[in-house]
This record gives sequence, structure tokens and C-alpha cells, in this order.
Amino acid sequence: MSPFVVMSLLFGLTFGQTASLCAPSEYIIHVEKRECAYCLAINTTICAGFCMTRDSNGKKLLLKSALSQNVCTYKEMFYQTALIPGCPHHTIPYYSYPVAVSCKCGKCNTDYSDCVHEKVRTNYCTKPQKLCNM
Repeated sequence: MSPFVVMSLLFGLTFGQTASLCAPSEYIIHVEKRECAYCLAINTTICAGFCMTRDSNGKKLLLKSALSQNVCTYKEMFYQTALIPGCPHHTIPYYSYPVAVSCKCGKCNTDYSDCVHEKVRTNYCTKPQKLCNM
């Protein structure tokens, strides 16, 4: 292998995380409660993008630290609360959701993130929609 290819490979492995495309991204959450008359469409930001991961097929040859499987996750975030319109008085009409300020590539924290991506589309409304711009 040529020295250029080896150096390029080493450079990519060393600085791959800095080239990751993990950043806050605009996202619309659809929220509805059975008791309420409307579905609320909330504009927020989530962490999304590509993070460098390493193939674990060579785990017998590599150090454990080299086998990280990073995901795009929150570095800084805060929570906002929205009021779902059209709810009867006996129903709590509030919904709190995270807003990403900054993101990082790292281990998925199940305390505040869903670490499994399913292909089922569940982000939609079945009731008339109201838009919430926060």
C-alpha cells in the first residue's frame, strides 16, 4: 500500500469525528390526546445526522475503545411546554418536549433518548391540526 493511502486512512480514522454531520435539525412533532379536539404540530429541533462508527467484526484484533458505535445525540438541550387546544377541563392539556441546542456524536443515553429507530411512521395527526411555533 502506498504511503499516501496509509496516511489518508490514518487521518480519516483520527479526525473522522470532526467531519461528522451531527447537528440540530428542524423537526415537526405531532401531538394529540384522545380527549382533545385537535392535534398540535410543534416546530422544534432534534439532533440528527451521521456519526462515524467502527465495524465490530474485527473485535478480537482491536481495543475495546476502538469499537464504539456512536449516535447523534444531545449535547445541550432544554424542554418547552405547549398547550394542546380543545381539551376538556378534566384533561391536562400540556405537552413537554426537548429542544436541541447543540449535538454531539456519542453513546445513546436512554434516560432522554429513544435509541432504537423503527421504520413505522407514527408522526402524523388523526384529528384537525393546529400549528405551534415556539
